[in-house]
Amino acid sequence: MQTSTSYAPRAATVALTALAPASWGTTYAVTTELLPPGHPLFGAVMRALPAGLLALALTRTLPRGDWWWKAAVLGTLNIGALFPLLFVAAERLPGGVAGTLGAVQPLLVAGLAIAVLHTRPTAWTWSWGLIGVLGVGLVVLGPDARLDAVGVLAGLGGTAGMATGVVLTRRWGRPAGVGAMTLAGWQLTVGGLVLLPLTLAAEGAPPPIDTDAVAGYLWLGSMGGLISFTLWFRGLGRLPVAASAPLVLLSPLVATLVGLALGETLGLLQVLGFVLALASLLAAQFNAPGRRGRNPHTKENASHDDTPDDRRPRRDRHGRQPSGHGGDQPRTPDPRPVPQARR
Repeated sequence: MQTSTSYAPRAATVALTALAPASWGTTYAVTTELLPPGHPLFGAVMRALPAGLLALALTRTLPRGDWWWKAAVLGTLNIGALFPLLFVAAERLPGGVAGTLGAVQPLLVAGLAIAVLHTRPTAWTWSWGLIGVLGVGLVVLGPDARLDAVGVLAGLGGTAGMATGVVLTRRWGRPAGVGAMTLAGWQLTVGGLVLLPLTLAAEGAPPPIDTDAVAGYLWLGSMGGLISFTLWFRGLGRLPVAASAPLVLLSPLVATLVGLALGETLGLLQVLGFVLALASLLAAQFNAPGRRGRNPHTKENASHDDTPDDRRPRRDRHGRQPSGHGGDQPRTPDPRPVPQARR
């Protein structure tokens, strides 16, 4: 039977990972209050590329082998394609509609996990995922919400891209000896390089930058960029996707809290939605009733193994662990003498 202290490392990992989507919830307020208007792609480049280059300078580690194309794929999904699609959705949709589309990500992750990770999300996962979408919808959707086909497709595309990035990050893990900051640096650099020509073509020369803009870019590049993505990829390597994916619900919830600090108010339905969304992401951190106490290393619960990817012992194609990792060990000879047969 597990004691409460056995959950402390897991709780600490969840809390640190949750800081990432929580910081992303400040992006809209920082963009509208501090950054120059009309240059969202330039803001995305400033958020990604300097942070990525700084991480490369600090870690001094480049991808090797097939990790060149893996880093390119992940950087495009998580950064390069996500940012412009979200900006399109934000321009063509009310913030509430865009936030609700982002809340669909846990359901998309659960579906992709079936094909990529060969896991079977439980009814508990699906149910709380739907409750999370309902909760965020109640919080951020208003009576004047309108739908735009291009905006909806862009919002769903960005959400689907990041959901795919979450599942592939869990599937590929990290190379041996490579930390979460290194992985974040690779992806932020790739994403910034992908965004750079698109930004020059769409927005032209950079806008004038004042003191407020400098503060905004520093926040987005540090806490909203390198620090948050380092914590996020660290968490993805240690938490099952059923636990990490719902944490993105914190982003629209934090954006709502920031709005309250700026003078907005919440109605009764919005408070109810806030409670439902919080309940959804908290419920995702626990196993469904009836599944507690099972061995987390069995096949049906393999996705709940919290061992970091770069520390988990490798197995051969038959599922056996190599010698030295608790797998099939050579048998120790019996020290007792073998009785001799009578003549």
